[in-house]
Amino acid sequence: MEPRFVGPGPYRATRLWNEIIELFRAGMPLRKHRCRFKTYERCFKASEAVDCLHELLGSNQNFGPEVTRNQTVKLLKKFLKNHVIEDIKGRWGKEDFQDDGQLYRFPPSSPLKPYPKKPSCRKEVIKFPDWNEPKAGTSQEHIPVKSSSTSSDMWYKRHSIAIGEVPACKHVFRRELTQTNIEQIWKSMILAQLQKVLGLDSLDEVLDTKLVNSTYIVQNAYNVNQQGIVILEDKSKELPHWILSAMKCLANWPSYSYLKQATYSGFERDVFKTIVDYFGQMKEPLLTFNFFDVFVSILGLLQKHSKAVEALQISCLLLPPENRKGLQLLVRMMAKISCNKDLPPLSESVRTRTLIVQAFSRCILCSKDEMDLDELLSAKLVSFLMDNYQEILSVPSTLKSSIEEHIIHLQRVQIKYAGAETGAAFTPPSFCHQISTDEFECQRPIGSQEPLAALLEEIAMNKEISVKDKKKKLKQFQKSYPEVYKERFPTPETEAVLFAEKNKQKPPILMWALKKPFQPFHRTRSFRM
Repeated sequence: MEPRFVGPGPYRATRLWNEIIELFRAGMPLRKHRCRFKTYERCFKASEAVDCLHELLGSNQNFGPEVTRNQTVKLLKKFLKNHVIEDIKGRWGKEDFQDDGQLYRFPPSSPLKPYPKKPSCRKEVIKFPDWNEPKAGTSQEHIPVKSSSTSSDMWYKRHSIAIGEVPACKHVFRRELTQTNIEQIWKSMILAQLQKVLGLDSLDEVLDTKLVNSTYIVQNAYNVNQQGIVILEDKSKELPHWILSAMKCLANWPSYSYLKQATYSGFERDVFKTIVDYFGQMKEPLLTFNFFDVFVSILGLLQKHSKAVEALQISCLLLPPENRKGLQLLVRMMAKISCNKDLPPLSESVRTRTLIVQAFSRCILCSKDEMDLDELLSAKLVSFLMDNYQEILSVPSTLKSSIEEHIIHLQRVQIKYAGAETGAAFTPPSFCHQISTDEFECQRPIGSQEPLAALLEEIAMNKEISVKDKKKKLKQFQKSYPEVYKERFPTPETEAVLFAEKNKQKPPILMWALKKPFQPFHRTRSFRM
């Protein structure tokens, strides 16, 4: 059975669980073994299962070679607990699997998990202010915008300059946006971009948008210092001073000022253990339980580096400010420790980078409900965070500029054409899907040519304007929109029909009018000098 790539989307953890089980059952060799003078058919040793599963995980693009043998043993313990495997006597339900010679087998029943049924989350529509309504009595929960629909009349008004007319218009002064409006705009555009990057039709199955706090997003985007670290408004939520000192000690080893004092052998390991214990006792991971499915879904984008970075940038903006700051400081420390060649080894048996990832994975990402792939998924995400933390934990400048420009546009004085409606309701923006070049070329003229064709027909059939003015307007239209004009008047004959004039019978020329009496030539006197 060939491994399959599990991309972003709902229930990704469950899909990965089922994928690994199917690969393991298909790839695990089953042989005859003897134990205590008894022969058992179609079974395997625990150490053989570790070897096989470790190789499968390492070669699988959903996990990769970072998976350790110790993590593989922990996963097999969960296999035993969930009856994916059982011992040769049919016992299961406990996590007492060891990397030894004990015999195990597969049960006859299918161990695949069904997809959970989540309560449907109602889509939260972010609306914008109606600029024509008065301030008083305005509900901030229902904020509509100008309709984007365009009729042929509106096309006539907008394109009338091309045919020599400028319709009546007036200025619409928009009322000032409140802070609540700005925060809602940030939330709407952030979630729209996240959905686009993940390539999902809806965020409902990976995120309850009602749990996204728009105030947190704006604080994370603007309340930062020169290094991009969040500045908390509530100082009581800051990390304790002694933890910050311990983190700085390891991150800047051996140049930290505290190290000028005498230290003992193994000092750095005690400091590391202190930091691990502090973050390990937190009731909720830094990425929060609410966003677990979003971050697991992003793991499916890690092969597309730029998209994964963008998705993580956006998702980390949704965090509470204290969580985002804690994540920034912790991941920065982890990255510096893993690259610090002057720091003594923190373990005799495990590499420093592997130890760091294992120690802090669950305090960064885990599920509220026990998930069987928590450790593998969080370890993969944490490794990616460490390698790209400077870019991921910064505010995406392009998206920020786009939102700011949109807000400025909404506050500008607008020009309203006579007859154009501004109070119609606006459907929330839909999201683009990539199409081929041929499809684009085929679809491009549809939206604009129909109103233009209607405008041309109105000019051609208008009997209230003179022939001279009509010819002038048609000539200007032909110059501005030659394709539309050619479709209506493919030949000069079709155009000439509009200006066909009735042949007026001229009166006959009378012969007597041409005849004049003979006038003899009279020589005049010339004067010579």
